[in-house]
Amino acid sequence: MTSVLALRPRSVLALFLASVVGLVGFGWPFLTGATSTLAGHSADSPYLFLLLLPLVVGVVLAELSEGGMDAKAVAMLGVLAAAGTALRALSPGTGGLEPTLFLVVVAGRVFGAGFGYALGTTVILASSLVTAGVGPWMPFQMVGLAWVGLLAGLLPVVAGRAERVLLAVYAGVAGFGYGALLNLSFWPFSHSLPEAMAYVPGDSTAANLRHYAAFYVTTSFGWDCVRALVNAVLVLVAGRVVLATLRRAARRAAFAATTSFDVPTTARGAPPPP
Repeated sequence: MTSVLALRPRSVLALFLASVVGLVGFGWPFLTGATSTLAGHSADSPYLFLLLLPLVVGVVLAELSEGGMDAKAVAMLGVLAAAGTALRALSPGTGGLEPTLFLVVVAGRVFGAGFGYALGTTVILASSLVTAGVGPWMPFQMVGLAWVGLLAGLLPVVAGRAERVLLAVYAGVAGFGYGALLNLSFWPFSHSLPEAMAYVPGDSTAANLRHYAAFYVTTSFGWDCVRALVNAVLVLVAGRVVLATLRRAARRAAFAATTSFDVPTTARGAPPPP
Protein backbone atom coordinates (compact mmCIF):
# COMPACT_ATOMS: atom_id res chain seq x y z
CA MET A 1 0.00 0.00 0.00
CA THR A 2 1.26 3.48 -0.90
CA SER A 3 0.61 6.12 1.75
CA VAL A 4 -0.05 9.23 -0.33
CA LEU A 5 -1.10 11.31 2.68
CA ALA A 6 1.07 10.62 5.69
CA LEU A 7 -0.75 10.08 8.98
CA ARG A 8 1.40 11.94 11.48
CA PRO A 9 0.50 12.11 15.20
CA ARG A 10 -1.33 15.40 14.69
CA SER A 11 -3.22 13.94 11.72
CA VAL A 12 -4.24 10.90 13.76
CA LEU A 13 -5.43 13.17 16.56
CA ALA A 14 -7.44 15.29 14.13
CA LEU A 15 -9.00 12.17 12.62
CA PHE A 16 -9.85 10.82 16.06
CA LEU A 17 -11.49 14.04 17.23
CA ALA A 18 -13.40 14.39 13.96
CA SER A 19 -14.62 10.81 14.26
CA VAL A 20 -15.82 11.44 17.81
CA VAL A 21 -17.78 14.49 16.65
CA GLY A 22 -19.13 12.46 13.73
CA LEU A 23 -20.22 9.61 15.98
CA VAL A 24 -22.04 12.02 18.26
CA GLY A 25 -23.52 13.74 15.21
CA PHE A 26 -24.95 10.45 13.96
CA GLY A 27 -25.79 8.92 17.31
CA TRP A 28 -27.18 11.83 19.31
CA PRO A 29 -30.77 10.46 19.14
CA PHE A 30 -29.64 7.55 21.29
CA LEU A 31 -28.04 9.85 23.88
CA THR A 32 -31.17 11.83 24.71
CA GLY A 33 -32.45 9.72 27.57
CA ALA A 34 -34.70 11.17 30.23
CA THR A 35 -31.73 12.08 32.42
CA SER A 36 -29.60 13.48 29.57
CA THR A 37 -29.12 17.21 29.07
CA LEU A 38 -29.65 16.61 25.34
CA ALA A 39 -33.25 15.62 25.98
CA GLY A 40 -34.30 19.25 26.20
CA HIS A 41 -32.35 20.19 23.05
CA SER A 42 -33.41 17.45 20.63
CA ALA A 43 -34.90 20.07 18.31
CA ASP A 44 -31.71 22.12 17.91
CA SER A 45 -29.01 19.44 18.36
CA PRO A 46 -28.91 18.53 14.62
CA TYR A 47 -28.29 22.14 13.61
CA LEU A 48 -25.19 22.19 15.81
CA PHE A 49 -23.83 19.11 14.07
CA LEU A 50 -24.67 20.50 10.64
CA LEU A 51 -22.26 23.32 11.47
CA LEU A 52 -19.66 21.19 13.24
CA LEU A 53 -19.28 18.34 10.75
CA PRO A 54 -18.07 20.45 7.79
CA LEU A 55 -15.70 22.31 10.10
CA VAL A 56 -14.09 19.19 11.53
CA VAL A 57 -13.82 17.64 8.06
CA GLY A 58 -12.08 20.81 6.87
CA VAL A 59 -9.66 20.70 9.78
CA VAL A 60 -8.80 17.07 9.04
CA LEU A 61 -8.23 17.76 5.33
CA ALA A 62 -6.04 20.74 6.17
CA GLU A 63 -4.02 18.64 8.61
CA LEU A 64 -3.65 15.80 6.11
CA SER A 65 -2.50 18.18 3.39
CA GLU A 66 0.19 19.59 5.67
CA GLY A 67 1.52 16.05 6.03
CA GLY A 68 2.77 16.00 2.44
CA MET A 69 -0.01 16.35 -0.12
CA ASP A 70 2.03 17.33 -3.16
CA ALA A 71 0.89 18.14 -6.70
CA LYS A 72 0.86 14.47 -7.72
CA ALA A 73 -1.39 13.57 -4.80
CA VAL A 74 -3.72 16.47 -5.61
CA ALA A 75 -3.88 15.35 -9.24
CA MET A 76 -4.68 11.76 -8.26
CA LEU A 77 -7.32 12.96 -5.82
CA GLY A 78 -8.86 15.12 -8.53
CA VAL A 79 -8.97 12.30 -11.09
CA LEU A 80 -10.57 9.83 -8.69
CA ALA A 81 -12.98 12.45 -7.33
CA ALA A 82 -14.09 13.16 -10.90
CA ALA A 83 -14.61 9.44 -11.49
CA GLY A 84 -16.60 9.16 -8.26
CA THR A 85 -18.68 12.18 -9.23
CA ALA A 86 -19.48 10.58 -12.58
CA LEU A 87 -20.52 7.35 -10.87
CA ARG A 88 -22.81 9.21 -8.49
CA ALA A 89 -24.31 11.26 -11.31
CA LEU A 90 -25.08 8.11 -13.30
CA SER A 91 -26.45 6.20 -10.32
CA PRO A 92 -27.13 8.43 -7.28
CA GLY A 93 -28.10 5.60 -4.94
CA THR A 94 -31.38 4.84 -6.72
CA GLY A 95 -32.63 1.44 -5.62
CA GLY A 96 -29.38 0.93 -3.72
CA LEU A 97 -27.24 1.09 -6.89
CA GLU A 98 -24.31 3.11 -5.57
CA PRO A 99 -20.99 1.90 -7.03
CA THR A 100 -19.16 4.91 -5.61
CA LEU A 101 -18.31 2.88 -2.53
CA PHE A 102 -16.32 0.46 -4.71
CA LEU A 103 -14.09 3.26 -5.97
CA VAL A 104 -13.50 4.70 -2.50
CA VAL A 105 -12.74 1.27 -1.05
CA VAL A 106 -10.11 0.30 -3.65
CA ALA A 107 -8.55 3.79 -3.63
CA GLY A 108 -8.32 3.78 0.16
CA ARG A 109 -6.75 0.34 -0.01
CA VAL A 110 -4.10 1.37 -2.54
CA PHE A 111 -3.29 4.93 -1.44
CA GLY A 112 -3.81 4.68 2.30
CA ALA A 113 -6.26 5.67 5.00
CA GLY A 114 -5.63 9.42 4.79
CA PHE A 115 -6.22 9.47 1.05
CA GLY A 116 -9.36 7.37 1.46
CA TYR A 117 -10.75 9.86 3.96
CA ALA A 118 -9.97 12.81 1.69
CA LEU A 119 -11.44 11.06 -1.37
CA GLY A 120 -14.68 10.22 0.41
CA THR A 121 -15.31 13.82 1.41
CA THR A 122 -14.25 15.22 -1.97
CA VAL A 123 -16.48 12.86 -3.95
CA ILE A 124 -19.56 13.83 -1.94
CA LEU A 125 -18.79 17.54 -2.14
CA ALA A 126 -18.11 17.54 -5.89
CA SER A 127 -21.01 15.29 -6.83
CA SER A 128 -23.44 17.25 -4.66
CA LEU A 129 -22.51 20.43 -6.50
CA VAL A 130 -22.80 18.74 -9.90
CA THR A 131 -26.15 17.05 -9.21
CA ALA A 132 -27.63 19.89 -7.13
CA GLY A 133 -27.70 17.54 -4.16
CA VAL A 134 -26.56 20.07 -1.57
CA GLY A 135 -28.67 19.89 1.54
CA PRO A 136 -28.59 19.22 5.30
CA TRP A 137 -27.77 15.57 4.55
CA MET A 138 -24.50 16.40 2.75
CA PRO A 139 -22.23 16.72 5.83
CA PHE A 140 -23.42 13.32 7.01
CA GLN A 141 -22.73 11.81 3.58
CA MET A 142 -19.24 13.35 3.61
CA VAL A 143 -18.38 11.88 6.99
CA GLY A 144 -19.94 8.50 6.19
CA LEU A 145 -18.08 8.01 2.90
CA ALA A 146 -14.89 9.40 4.44
CA TRP A 147 -15.05 6.66 7.07
CA VAL A 148 -15.51 4.05 4.33
CA GLY A 149 -12.27 5.18 2.66
CA LEU A 150 -10.43 5.58 5.96
CA LEU A 151 -11.22 2.07 7.19
CA ALA A 152 -10.39 0.57 3.79
CA GLY A 153 -6.86 1.87 4.23
CA LEU A 154 -6.61 0.27 7.67
CA LEU A 155 -7.57 -3.27 6.65
CA PRO A 156 -5.04 -6.08 7.25
CA VAL A 157 -2.32 -6.55 4.65
CA VAL A 158 -3.06 -9.54 2.40
CA ALA A 159 -2.43 -10.15 -1.28
CA GLY A 160 -3.89 -11.84 -4.31
CA ARG A 161 -7.32 -13.40 -4.20
CA ALA A 162 -7.43 -13.14 -0.40
CA GLU A 163 -7.19 -9.37 -0.70
CA ARG A 164 -10.10 -9.18 -3.14
CA VAL A 165 -12.23 -11.41 -0.90
CA LEU A 166 -11.37 -9.22 2.09
CA LEU A 167 -12.26 -6.06 0.18
CA ALA A 168 -15.48 -7.62 -1.13
CA VAL A 169 -16.59 -8.54 2.39
CA TYR A 170 -15.64 -5.07 3.60
CA ALA A 171 -17.49 -3.39 0.72
CA GLY A 172 -20.60 -5.39 1.58
CA VAL A 173 -20.44 -4.50 5.26
CA ALA A 174 -19.72 -0.86 4.37
CA GLY A 175 -22.80 -0.83 2.13
CA PHE A 176 -25.01 -1.69 5.10
CA GLY A 177 -23.14 0.58 7.52
CA TYR A 178 -23.19 3.58 5.19
CA GLY A 179 -26.93 3.26 4.64
CA ALA A 180 -27.68 2.79 8.33
CA LEU A 181 -25.64 5.87 9.23
CA LEU A 182 -27.22 8.12 6.62
CA ASN A 183 -30.71 7.22 7.80
CA LEU A 184 -29.82 8.82 11.12
CA SER A 185 -29.58 12.22 9.40
CA PHE A 186 -33.34 12.31 8.85
CA TRP A 187 -34.93 9.58 10.98
CA PRO A 188 -35.35 11.75 14.11
CA PHE A 189 -37.38 14.27 12.08
CA SER A 190 -39.74 11.82 10.37
CA HIS A 191 -42.84 12.71 12.38
CA SER A 192 -45.30 10.66 10.32
CA LEU A 193 -43.84 7.31 11.36
CA PRO A 194 -45.72 4.76 13.47
CA GLU A 195 -44.88 4.95 17.14
CA ALA A 196 -42.93 1.68 17.03
CA MET A 197 -40.51 3.18 14.44
CA ALA A 198 -40.38 6.83 15.50
CA TYR A 199 -37.72 8.65 17.46
CA VAL A 200 -38.98 9.56 20.94
CA PRO A 201 -37.04 12.40 22.65
CA GLY A 202 -36.29 11.53 26.24
CA ASP A 203 -36.95 7.81 25.74
CA SER A 204 -34.29 5.30 26.76
CA THR A 205 -31.42 4.39 24.47
CA ALA A 206 -32.63 0.80 24.21
CA ALA A 207 -36.14 1.88 23.23
CA ASN A 208 -34.93 4.27 20.50
CA LEU A 209 -32.55 1.60 19.21
CA ARG A 210 -35.50 -0.78 18.86
CA HIS A 211 -37.50 1.92 17.09
CA TYR A 212 -34.65 2.63 14.70
CA ALA A 213 -34.05 -1.06 14.00
CA ALA A 214 -37.70 -1.44 13.05
CA PHE A 215 -37.48 1.66 10.85
CA TYR A 216 -34.30 0.47 9.15
CA VAL A 217 -35.54 -3.05 8.41
CA THR A 218 -38.86 -1.74 7.10
CA THR A 219 -37.61 1.13 4.92
CA SER A 220 -33.93 0.68 4.02
CA PHE A 221 -32.72 -2.86 4.47
CA GLY A 222 -33.71 -3.92 0.95
CA TRP A 223 -31.92 -0.98 -0.67
CA ASP A 224 -28.82 -1.58 1.42
CA CYS A 225 -28.81 -5.26 0.40
CA VAL A 226 -28.55 -4.10 -3.22
CA ARG A 227 -25.81 -1.58 -2.35
CA ALA A 228 -23.81 -4.19 -0.45
CA LEU A 229 -24.20 -6.82 -3.18
CA VAL A 230 -23.34 -4.44 -6.04
CA ASN A 231 -20.14 -3.18 -4.42
CA ALA A 232 -19.02 -6.63 -3.25
CA VAL A 233 -19.53 -8.05 -6.75
CA LEU A 234 -17.69 -5.10 -8.30
CA VAL A 235 -14.69 -5.84 -6.09
CA LEU A 236 -14.70 -9.51 -7.07
CA VAL A 237 -15.21 -8.85 -10.78
CA ALA A 238 -13.27 -5.63 -11.42
CA GLY A 239 -11.13 -5.38 -8.29
CA ARG A 240 -8.10 -7.14 -9.75
CA VAL A 241 -7.86 -4.82 -12.75
CA VAL A 242 -8.64 -1.62 -10.84
CA LEU A 243 -6.24 -2.40 -8.00
CA ALA A 244 -3.47 -3.20 -10.47
CA THR A 245 -4.14 0.00 -12.43
CA LEU A 246 -4.07 2.19 -9.34
CA ARG A 247 -0.92 0.53 -8.04
CA ARG A 248 0.78 0.97 -11.40
CA ALA A 249 -0.18 4.66 -11.32
CA ALA A 250 1.22 4.92 -7.79
CA ARG A 251 4.53 3.38 -8.85
CA ARG A 252 4.87 5.68 -11.84
CA ALA A 253 3.98 8.73 -9.77
CA ALA A 254 6.57 7.67 -7.17
CA PHE A 255 4.68 9.28 -4.29
CA ALA A 256 7.21 8.01 -1.77
CA ALA A 257 10.22 9.35 -3.66
CA THR A 258 12.09 12.29 -2.19
CA THR A 259 13.78 15.02 -4.17
CA SER A 260 17.40 15.91 -3.46
CA PHE A 261 19.81 18.32 -5.09
CA ASP A 262 23.53 17.67 -5.43
CA VAL A 263 26.12 20.40 -5.22
CA PRO A 264 27.50 21.00 -8.74
CA THR A 265 31.15 20.06 -9.17
CA THR A 266 33.92 20.88 -11.59
CA ALA A 267 35.59 18.36 -13.91
CA ARG A 268 38.01 17.31 -11.15
CA GLY A 269 35.23 16.80 -8.62
CA ALA A 270 35.88 19.92 -6.56
CA PRO A 271 33.04 22.35 -5.81
CA PRO A 272 33.04 25.43 -8.05
CA PRO A 273 34.60 28.59 -6.58
CA PRO A 274 32.16 31.06 -4.97
